[in-house]
Amino acid sequence: MASDKTNLLGITAKRETDFSEWYTQVVLRAELIEYYDISGCYILRPWAYSLWEAVQKFFDTEIKLLGVQNAYFPIFVSQKALELEKNHVEGFAPEVAWVTKSGDTDLKQPIAVRPTSETIMYPIYAKWIRSHRDMPLKLNQWNNVVRWEFKHPVPFLRSREFLWQEGHSAFADLKSAEEEVYQILDLYGRVYEELLAIPVVKGKKSEKEKFAGGFYTTTCEAFVPSNGRAIQAATSHCLGQNFSKMFNIEFEDVTGGKSYAWQNSWGLSTRSIGVLVMVHGDNKGLRLPPRAAPIQAVIVPIYQKDNQAVLVDKANEILKILVKHGIRTHFDDRVNYKPGWKYNHWETKGVPVRLELGAKDIQNNSIMAVRRDTGAKQAIKLDVLIQSLSNLLEEIQRNMFEEAKKVRDAHIIRATNFDDFIIALSKGNMVLVPWCESPACEEEIKDKSAKASKALATDAKFELTSSAKSLCIPLDQPELPADSKCFCGCNSDAKSWTLFGRSY
Repeated sequence: MASDKTNLLGITAKRETDFSEWYTQVVLRAELIEYYDISGCYILRPWAYSLWEAVQKFFDTEIKLLGVQNAYFPIFVSQKALELEKNHVEGFAPEVAWVTKSGDTDLKQPIAVRPTSETIMYPIYAKWIRSHRDMPLKLNQWNNVVRWEFKHPVPFLRSREFLWQEGHSAFADLKSAEEEVYQILDLYGRVYEELLAIPVVKGKKSEKEKFAGGFYTTTCEAFVPSNGRAIQAATSHCLGQNFSKMFNIEFEDVTGGKSYAWQNSWGLSTRSIGVLVMVHGDNKGLRLPPRAAPIQAVIVPIYQKDNQAVLVDKANEILKILVKHGIRTHFDDRVNYKPGWKYNHWETKGVPVRLELGAKDIQNNSIMAVRRDTGAKQAIKLDVLIQSLSNLLEEIQRNMFEEAKKVRDAHIIRATNFDDFIIALSKGNMVLVPWCESPACEEEIKDKSAKASKALATDAKFELTSSAKSLCIPLDQPELPADSKCFCGCNSDAKSWTLFGRSY
């Protein structure tokens, strides 16, 4: 029966009551992923890969304007190179996958599959950089990495292999390195806010949460309102001279003396697709912002007994015009599915606008446009279709961002003591608090918050912790009163307003 088939295609779990099941249904039934026979590895279907291509296109264009060049380095790293930087290795050691055999023969030395590429690229940087004239060196890779040791994988959010970009830069001075750190952070913010219509908080990570072996880390943090969780969306790290000293990236400076390079690394991954699903999805499935959507408008004809040929001709005519004007459009001309089934299919996949075309629409020289974000319908005259649809797509993009930002802002609560902090946290909020920035204090906050609260029932399938941690020290800092004390009760002076919350 048609209704049964619709149910199989549609989303049956409710986001509000069973978030993890809802998420699983969306990524499968919206045709984003397919499961593979190795746990934690997923097939990215064309719909998901097209979203990743939109991110690639946006970001790649912008970094090239900053003088960044794309390159590719091998996926394998020697044990010697990987273990050269102790702090860095300790941060990744549990996740490293090792190749130990070739056929039936044991390798003399195991070879690691890259969890990230610092230890692969920096020995080469040491060969290429001899003088201050060799810098800045700005390279980016679009590649895959493998991080193995964890339980309960989740598509896009926690997988053993994922796609990302990783940029690695070297500079002759700290000022230039720091300038790039924040340029890249701003670009990550634009990827999320301008392309994906997802609001983010830009800030600096605490000492405890920074990149292993780095000088400091900046981050974009997004928020998932359905379960009150923050999620790290992208990071831009200033590595200082830690890695250049370890890998001997030494150069002759302008005075003729010897100096070590100042380095950055920065990364954005297919986690962004998972964030998109969680922030914008609803109980019908995906909702895609038009700038990122693989298909911005789908034409669905409403066939009757004798009008199929006329509708097909008109639909193809409209399709040709829309594509010519740069609107990504698809004509669903399948005759073995009824319009209602098609509506459900494209709603699940999140196409921003459905264009319904029937006999009366042709008579009226119009087409019915249905918005995915709100469900609102409006008839558009065909002689103004290009301008009206273009305006509608921009309105949808703007509305989706404003809607997400309004919800996110309502879930940022200020507190100045631990009791109020726990109350706000338990209501699914991120909490902005005055904090002393001490690693020991953060560890205490983590322990105290875990004991004071329990995770939501839906979080069990995601295996999320009930403890809170620092998300970031926002760059946009409210004024901190001079006599402010740390909210956790340690009686130390507060150094900043810091955003805390539960996180993926």
